Amino acid sequence: MRILFLIFFLAIISGNNNYLFSQTGETYVVNRYESIYIPLGKISFADSIVNFKLGNPAPYKKYQDSSQALNEPNYRSYDKPDYVSIGCKGTLTVAFTDNGFMNLKGNDLYIFEVGPSKEAARIEISENGEDWIFAGNISGGKSIIDLENQNISTKKVFYFVRIIDQKAVCRSKTAGADIDAIGAINCVIRLTLNTELLFKFDEYNLQKSADSLLLNLTNTIQKVDRATILIDGHTDSDGKENYNLDLSSKRCHSVANRLKTLLRNNSNYDYLINSYGESKPRVSNSSDHNKQLNRRVEITILPPLSYYESLDEN
Repeated sequence: MRILFLIFFLAIISGNNNYLFSQTGETYVVNRYESIYIPLGKISFADSIVNFKLGNPAPYKKYQDSSQALNEPNYRSYDKPDYVSIGCKGTLTVAFTDNGFMNLKGNDLYIFEVGPSKEAARIEISENGEDWIFAGNISGGKSIIDLENQNISTKKVFYFVRIIDQKAVCRSKTAGADIDAIGAINCVIRLTLNTELLFKFDEYNLQKSADSLLLNLTNTIQKVDRATILIDGHTDSDGKENYNLDLSSKRCHSVANRLKTLLRNNSNYDYLINSYGESKPRVSNSSDHNKQLNRRVEITILPPLSYYESLDEN
């Protein structure tokens, strides 16, 4: 949880268009019958290519540009090379660099697999680009991934997606899965701050030096016009448990109040505060260094609460 990341997510329009268009985010047309709503919009898409292993048989050369799988979808027609074909049994690995994604309520990922044939592919995800978890399969036009189906942790943040073609369509000018974009539906931005950067020892009033850190965060927050700001407070195990719980609560409220001021009390941002005190250490409180790591404030930017409420209504 050391990195800044942003949570993003997605829902298929199902007769509730007025709600979707009234909120932040973007609706992307998949075909004449289907659209996908991405709550945090264009920031929710894969940003960089980590690895591209072309399959065999390979697609025509003009369909081999892996960068076409990045950013927002721009598919126009099958003959236009606005997507990448990964070849039979090919592999495409992408990274989310300014946000991550999690297993949260609703669907979590959408793979924009395009073209007249919907090729099957295996989807894997990773926190670090090295250890991979099976996330699901896409096939027969089903491009949605709900991480809950694989019992994936709801606490972890993932930054990498790997797509492996499953040899469904191999003899074609666009052999293998045809990928236009990879969108994180449940997309998140998280920043973990050591409390020494924000507060003096055993105090909960923000230091002046904290303003530059929080100002940078508000610049990120304002990339979306509606969001939930979750603030979690943690301490080390020194002192009494109830005292630590109260201290972390007061520090969270100090951060929330400063963010509200910096954001000019914009009512489009909801605030949630969790005070954990010493109950959720990152590491054992066995040394001064470890205790410093445990004294922290975690700030997570999520889609608006109203989005999750709409999932319950549908």
